[in-house]
Amino acid sequence: MVELTQLGAKRALFVMAAEPEYGPHLRARFVPLITGIGPVEAALHAGIALARLEAAGTLPDLIVCLGSAGSRRCALGSIHQIGSVSWRDMDASALGVEPGVVPYLDEPKDLPLDTPLDLPIATLSSGGDVVSGDHWNRVSADMVDMETYAVARAARTFGVPLVGLRGVSDGPGELAGAHDWHKLLGYLDGELAKAVDILAEHFA
Repeated sequence: MVELTQLGAKRALFVMAAEPEYGPHLRARFVPLITGIGPVEAALHAGIALARLEAAGTLPDLIVCLGSAGSRRCALGSIHQIGSVSWRDMDASALGVEPGVVPYLDEPKDLPLDTPLDLPIATLSSGGDVVSGDHWNRVSADMVDMETYAVARAARTFGVPLVGLRGVSDGPGELAGAHDWHKLLGYLDGELAKAVDILAEHFA
């Protein structure tokens, strides 16, 4: 069952990757579609959800994809709205295609997202890996995650605007395990909830 949330005057579908990011502050505001971690799970479950909503005649006015992200440019604990998202491990350069561009698909390398809030704007790179070590040197975006690009493609396919909200959970040092990722999730839960409230006020 996919639940939509009234966000001001908009009916919104909230999308998150995993339960650990969905803390008590966010739970008090909406019930999200939890896709699972990674681009395949995100594309699969976002696509199925939107197809079912379209069949029922209840497509949302807006999708909000939110959660944690890594960054070596943005401060730990900071909240950003996503200006654009790219796919960092799409590389068909052997075919003469620019890395990040999907061959034979009329889509730009960087998919633009809606940025309606007075919050810092960051670029985001999605992929199937947890970025660490020297891989950071190959990331041109401000932040990294694993799902937003996939959700953006699903949103564009169904003609639904997408807002991305991400809080920085890691990046300055190397992750030693899941416990390092979890350290800031409680704090980000409260900060992302504040951003959701601002979004609701914007659409009131």
